[in-house]
Amino acid sequence: MKNPALLSCTALLLWSLCAAAHSAPASTSAATPASALQARISRVEQGLSTRIVVKGSPERKMALEERMAFHRVPAVSIALIDQGRIAWARAYGVVDAANQRPVTPTTLFQAGSISKPLSALGALHLVEQGRLSLEADANDQLASWEIPQNAFTRAGTINLRRLLNHSAGVTVHGYNGYAPGQPLPTLLQVLDGIAPANSEPVRVDIAPGSAWRYSGGGYSIVQLMVAEASGQPFERYLDTAVLQPLGMTHSTYAVPLPEGAASQAASAHDGAGQALAGRWRLYPESAAAGLWSTPSDLAQVILEVQRAEAGGPGRILSRDMVSTMLTRGLGEYGLGFFVEHLGDRTSFSHSGGTEGFRSQLYGYTRSGQGVVVMTNSINGAALIDEILCSIAAEYGWPEFQVVEKTAIPTDAATNRLLAGDYRLLDQPAHVVAEGGRLYFQSDLFGAGRMELFRESGDSFFMTAQDMSIRFGRDDDGTIAGFDLIRGAGTYAAHRTH
Repeated sequence: MKNPALLSCTALLLWSLCAAAHSAPASTSAATPASALQARISRVEQGLSTRIVVKGSPERKMALEERMAFHRVPAVSIALIDQGRIAWARAYGVVDAANQRPVTPTTLFQAGSISKPLSALGALHLVEQGRLSLEADANDQLASWEIPQNAFTRAGTINLRRLLNHSAGVTVHGYNGYAPGQPLPTLLQVLDGIAPANSEPVRVDIAPGSAWRYSGGGYSIVQLMVAEASGQPFERYLDTAVLQPLGMTHSTYAVPLPEGAASQAASAHDGAGQALAGRWRLYPESAAAGLWSTPSDLAQVILEVQRAEAGGPGRILSRDMVSTMLTRGLGEYGLGFFVEHLGDRTSFSHSGGTEGFRSQLYGYTRSGQGVVVMTNSINGAALIDEILCSIAAEYGWPEFQVVEKTAIPTDAATNRLLAGDYRLLDQPAHVVAEGGRLYFQSDLFGAGRMELFRESGDSFFMTAQDMSIRFGRDDDGTIAGFDLIRGAGTYAAHRTH
């Protein structure tokens, strides 16, 4: 029997199959003639797989168009880096599910939190110019606003290094955005949570330097520091100091998008594959989430980091500063990037998610490899993960290997006990029981809705991403919460209903 989820996406599948894959010119060499390059691209397009597979299930690779339809992702755009250059860039699907206009490699997508590493590049450029300090107290570098003092701020220094590393103890995980036509807050209104800002005040509620906790609010403080130190509006400084030097001609931090750029932008889509009213949300919290870009433009960031780390001519930062950027502080994070040391190379990466967009930037030092994938759907993270598995297999990457796990039977009664509403990293999460099947649903980690497979007792794993859940019980046997394990991180959730 065919997968009912695929049947429910028949219309989307039709446009996915009919929409031609638009490609940007890819440089080739004698070692990689056009025919060989096209063969590699085709294998990537036909080789998608979930990161985790259930042992005993039919082993098969999946086509990109099929998975776009399954996940209800109208468009995906990819730029692949190999041998220290952009080997190819392609775009698939449509800008908007309603108007069916084909996407191209120059179509703009919201980059979400991929804004952060570029903001870090801009801030560290000011550090190298002596206009900002990594170590000095942030309040000593601010003029128009200061971080309110309390018992936590007196327990440690809040400096640029900790703000860029998410270890300054600052609140506000992320931002919700604003519909076009809504009043937009100033940065100072965002920082103090004053209307029309729709987010909480940016404050310090744990001792600086005591823990890693992701904070878009911390990057809003960085935004103000950069604007004041440069003497320019943040978006103008990032344009002149980062975007222009890297040749990122299709990228902008402008809010709202200028009319010409808006006509080249993809529309955001919800989980059902429908375009958002107004096409997208606006993010005046620019340093944290305001960038619009393309995969080919963002690939220039990867290439810049690779060049500078190798001792080549960096256009923005010195080799020493890039090394600092790629050195882990607390958590799995450096200064603007998630960082993983892999022996012969280091990976540096960041995902991005706004309302209706999901993206991923991933690069390696010393191997000249990397990729940027951007989608115009809230469901895009799972698709991106499957694309990364295919790319890793084709290009010999050391990560994103497919792993088999054994699932054991569960039952409807057990599933009902586990089902409920939870709070995870101050965000809602849900466990949903549907007969003999159990699902995890959350916007965190770009997870969306994913099936849970029982591994043992109260432990379950997912296949769409390499994440697992271990439920915890009170003394009377009721479910009190769960731990979500993702990579080296464990995140506790408590039950709310």
